[in-house]
Amino acid sequence: MQPSAARQRVALLLPLSGGNGALGHAMLNAAQMALFEQQDPRVEFIPRDTRGTAAGAAAAARDAIAEGAVILVGPLTAGETGAVAQVARGAGVPVLAFTSDETLGGDGVWVGGLGPAQVGRRLVQAAGAGRLGVIASDDEFGRRLVAAIRAGRPAAPPAVVTMRGDAAAAANALAQQGPFDAIVIGLAGLPARLVAQALPAAGLAQGVRVFGTQLWHDDTQLAQEPALMGAQYPGPDSGARQGFDNRFRTAFGERPPRLAGVAYDAAALAARGARGGGRALPVGEAFQGADGPIRLLPGGELARGMAILEIRRGEAVLREAAPIPGAAGS
Repeated sequence: MQPSAARQRVALLLPLSGGNGALGHAMLNAAQMALFEQQDPRVEFIPRDTRGTAAGAAAAARDAIAEGAVILVGPLTAGETGAVAQVARGAGVPVLAFTSDETLGGDGVWVGGLGPAQVGRRLVQAAGAGRLGVIASDDEFGRRLVAAIRAGRPAAPPAVVTMRGDAAAAANALAQQGPFDAIVIGLAGLPARLVAQALPAAGLAQGVRVFGTQLWHDDTQLAQEPALMGAQYPGPDSGARQGFDNRFRTAFGERPPRLAGVAYDAAALAARGARGGGRALPVGEAFQGADGPIRLLPGGELARGMAILEIRRGEAVLREAAPIPGAAGS
């Protein structure tokens, strides 16, 4: 009788205790669901608690690598990812992190969260070639979003206003640089609603397409805002996400948090990479993820194909299907 082959170990670095403990356990469930659906006995997941700290994440990574982990899935935050990256690179072990901080990707680390650079590129595609205005937040997200939009429109750079508290002032400042065919509101929550309400008085509503970001997707109040009826934003593929939510609910009896989908995607990609007996991730191949099509790019980005959703009568409906992501910058 031939002995069974040793299983390849993939470590799941998650905050299983502390303030994010509940989220960590939901993400663990999503990762285990990804492995169960692949039904591959050659791969074993070993969960390790990061305790939600950079020191805890680094210690979890060292322990997992010492126990034979060939790929690390996680950790959750940018600070934890930076600490894990140092450990993993020294051991030649790839990392599929959950953070959306795109600056951490590369040299064996892939960023699984959806960051502003990808969102900005998708908005450039959706807005088209007309005159574009942007009202952005005065933070790191806003700056990276603007940088991505500018990079995507080198021949027709957008007019940009940074909002610093006064929505009417921001709308009026943008109007002075108009007219526009489309406007991106790079804000979320109440600031996004206030800007949308200020656009008509500034003369920026008639015939202008309004876009938001992926941060709008789970905000039910934005969907009820009359000034945002007809506005569009990039978001998950509704069919893919509904299927993931239904499978998770059937398995665990509750609706998964948004980040559970990121854990599912990273775990599925890690399992595919580990099953060959090595540490080579499936870079360049396209797969169906929890929120739509995904593809690992060589530079450390997990590219996501985002749908374009439109707000109509208090709900978001599909306007453009999520494309399969291609090469970097697509």
